[in-house]
Amino acid sequence: MPDPRIIHIELDEATILWRNADIEQERRIAIFDLIEDNVFKPLRSYAAGHHGPYRLKLAVRDGRLSLEIEDEAGEPLETLLLGLARFRRSIREYFAICESYYQAIRKSTPQEIETIDMARRGVHNEAAEMLLERLEGKVETDFPTARRLFTLICVLHIRG
Repeated sequence: MPDPRIIHIELDEATILWRNADIEQERRIAIFDLIEDNVFKPLRSYAAGHHGPYRLKLAVRDGRLSLEIEDEAGEPLETLLLGLARFRRSIREYFAICESYYQAIRKSTPQEIETIDMARRGVHNEAAEMLLERLEGKVETDFPTARRLFTLICVLHIRG
């Protein structure tokens, strides 16, 4: 029976140079939420008879996002490479607004925190839409899965 979803996700630890407690918490939540509820159907693998579930490893290689897709047993199925140039502005904006958000949580009013959080969600949603566009024709997924994947893409871009 087809089961097009991610059951395990791994980030290339060699790609991640630095992260603080706030970012680590974002990573943990994104991975937990992603595993709990996601839609992920790599079209080439699916057409070849691999109907899921899938294991996914994310890495940045030569300036491109690498999505290494494996079957449930860990056998490689395919690797997708996506250019990251279109995401750089969104990643930069997301980091900046997250930093403001983390600072606001510690010393701002609830109204100020809500305003920053709305802006953070807006940047996140825009980037998720862009990721959906980049995956079109390669992977069928849904908006919540794309949002969580974008969070993890950001974690891969942290520089101390």
